Amino acid sequence: MYKKSLSYPHLVWMVAFVIVPMFLIFLYAFTSNTTDGNISFTFDNFKKCIDPMYLKIYANSIWIAFLSVVFCLILGYPAAKILADKDRRRMAAGKKASGLMMLFVMPMWMNVMLRLYSWLTILQPNGVLNSFLGILNLPEIDIMYTRTAVVLGTVYDFIPFMIMPIYSVLIKIDDSLIEAAEDLGANKSRVFLKVILPLSLPGIVSGITMVFLPALTSFYISDFFSGGQFMLIGNLIEKNFKNPVGRNFGSSLSIILMGFAFLSMHIMKLFNKSNRQMDMF
Repeated sequence: MYKKSLSYPHLVWMVAFVIVPMFLIFLYAFTSNTTDGNISFTFDNFKKCIDPMYLKIYANSIWIAFLSVVFCLILGYPAAKILADKDRRRMAAGKKASGLMMLFVMPMWMNVMLRLYSWLTILQPNGVLNSFLGILNLPEIDIMYTRTAVVLGTVYDFIPFMIMPIYSVLIKIDDSLIEAAEDLGANKSRVFLKVILPLSLPGIVSGITMVFLPALTSFYISDFFSGGQFMLIGNLIEKNFKNPVGRNFGSSLSIILMGFAFLSMHIMKLFNKSNRQMDMF
């Protein structure tokens, strides 16, 4: 009985902050207000989602999310591998992990807007970057309030979500597998392509999912780095929810994105399941 009572606060929290908001989103998405003040069931909100005027917004959002994933993977995989290799060597010698992974985790404890404002001092026209270029007698660059700045901010904000799952997979690789491949004559690049990379695929897939979905739906980064010049899916939802008239359309967009998120999670689950089945053989 005591253990059951401990679950009540969690149940109240779930109802208040998950179930009720989800119910309201579905209610708004499948209804509309009539001229006489009544509420009617409709699919018009979802039909509006495929209006050609919004296709450019969807394309921009997907493109920026894709670029963010690519750069997070390019930068994050080597970082995760270096950290994992170092910690595996320490653990093989009977020592504890170095704890360097905390360098990527600790910034996430800071308020996200403070972290983004730190980039403002770097990227603004009279910021650190252009001051450094001036010292080198190189031309100044102005990337603030551009698509490049949005991608840069997205990569900076979400790269820990790429590094952590890859690191967690790489650190579990048995060194005997690498040694066996080397004993069979495989060089460093072949060991990586034939042993390390296939074993790290579950971490890569998890990292891609954990970066792509928030990059696709975030709105604060594009607001901050583009100055409102680029309307992405997250901005479109935010704009409609701020307007009582647009809540129905914003809710329908939210449901579509939730469906996309669940589909991505299902694909990741199937991939991990097939990967475990291959390991059994």
